[in-house]
Amino acid sequence: MRKLTKYTLTVMVCIAMVSAANAAPAGWEQVKTEQVANAKSVMKDTELEIKASPGAISVTSTKQVQIKVFTILGRLVSSETLPSGTSRLQLPTHGVYIVKVGDLTCKVAV
Repeated sequence: MRKLTKYTLTVMVCIAMVSAANAAPAGWEQVKTEQVANAKSVMKDTELEIKASPGAISVTSTKQVQIKVFTILGRLVSSETLPSGTSRLQLPTHGVYIVKVGDLTCKVAV
């Protein structure tokens, strides 16, 4: 009976780990491009676009990117690797944020 319980627990943990690996990064959510249509473009490159909307930052990329978001005072808000496509980060307060993607850095007001 104990072996069966250990086995069941091990399987449940493995399923949770696989589900977490395929999920969007914490705080970020995958969205369709149409869902950020009313957002204002802050920076646009050939492979990357950053947009600001009330209370959120949206990033559209053609490849996986490492992104960091800081408050204007330098406090790290988010540090994630985003998949290709469009991702959105809901922010707790309005204000000015610094977004760093690779070698690119920009200021975003939300």
